[in-house]
Amino acid sequence: MVNCRFTVAIHVLCLLAAQHPQPLTSEFIAGSVNTNPVVIRRILAVLRRAGLVTSQPGVNGGWELLAKPKEITLGGLYQIVRPGAVFALHSQQPNVLCPVGRRIQRSLGSHYQKAQAAMEAELDRTTIADVLNDVLGSSP
Repeated sequence: MVNCRFTVAIHVLCLLAAQHPQPLTSEFIAGSVNTNPVVIRRILAVLRRAGLVTSQPGVNGGWELLAKPKEITLGGLYQIVRPGAVFALHSQQPNVLCPVGRRIQRSLGSHYQKAQAAMEAELDRTTIADVLNDVLGSSP
């Protein structure tokens, strides 16, 4: 099953940055993401605990970005949201009597760790401001 929390968190932060300083409701954000507001509120709760967003109750209330978009790296956000490992090993232990099965997980684990580290390094070089510039600067 694919987990899209990381992608939705990026979308939410970009939307809050684009509309800043106007507070946005979770319903409005959910409309942009095309998902249920409950999904958005769960992600916003994680982002609030990390100090990236805040909310104001009331008629004119909503969610606002606290951090500067250029200071929020995708790598840092990935660590906050932690959608899980990009690569998973077998769900069952492979056959240890098989010459491939007995060593495949150790081998793949090493390669997967290197790939994960490379991905995280790339995410550390990209900010919410970078993504927002790409989004707003591109044509539909």
